[in-house]
Amino acid sequence: MTKKWVYTLDEIDQAEAAVGGDWDRVRGLLGGKGANLGEMNRLGVPVPPGFTITTEACNTYLERGGALPQGLWEQALVALRTMEEKTGKRFGDPSNPLLVSCRSGAKFSMPGMMDTVLDIGLNDEVTKGMIELTGNERFAYDSYRRLIQMFGTVVLGVRDEPFEDVLASYREKRGVSSDADLDGNDFRAIVEEFKEIVRRNARIEFPTSAEDQLQMAIEAVFDSWNGKRARDYREAAGIAHDLGTGVNVITMVYGHR
Repeated sequence: MTKKWVYTLDEIDQAEAAVGGDWDRVRGLLGGKGANLGEMNRLGVPVPPGFTITTEACNTYLERGGALPQGLWEQALVALRTMEEKTGKRFGDPSNPLLVSCRSGAKFSMPGMMDTVLDIGLNDEVTKGMIELTGNERFAYDSYRRLIQMFGTVVLGVRDEPFEDVLASYREKRGVSSDADLDGNDFRAIVEEFKEIVRRNARIEFPTSAEDQLQMAIEAVFDSWNGKRARDYREAAGIAHDLGTGVNVITMVYGHR
């Protein structure tokens, strides 16, 4: 029987049962963020649909030299289908797209030490679909450029400076001091420049498949557990290096819409 690597937020009871009802061990299995999201959901607090990949999956991935544990991706896809049912949206569907965030979440808080990718599921077609749905070109292209920038730096190892230089150039051209003052036309052009930065520096095309984006983001979050920032933080805070991180995949909500 394949090990359970993935728990949706409404499976917190199952996670608790798997570790004998000990809440400290639930936090160890799901990470603090995943455990708390599951508990909030159980209490009836409105939480966007999502799922957590266990810290055990992270440790197994690292032990396997960067290969996902057997059955993990299939379980993640099943959980993704559950998110689609709950939201009435579909991952990668331009007509009604589900977008997700992919965040780390260890047993003990390590703020800013590990990686996050937002707006996963966007590509050229989905962005156009979002414009039709929202009537807001600026929002859609701003979200898309955020994904390319985060994905480029977090997943593909591109330095952040080339992206920031492009943003600074557009702010200067428009005579504004904040990205919030750029418009939809600006962000549409910035998206194309960001894709070229990825092409030039990572030597691959920015991935257009929503599922490829998600799988690569999950692996990047696992990898970030052993990144220098995270290891240095654990050394300073006295946190064990063998705990691993959970990965939380949650439906996107927007504060900049």
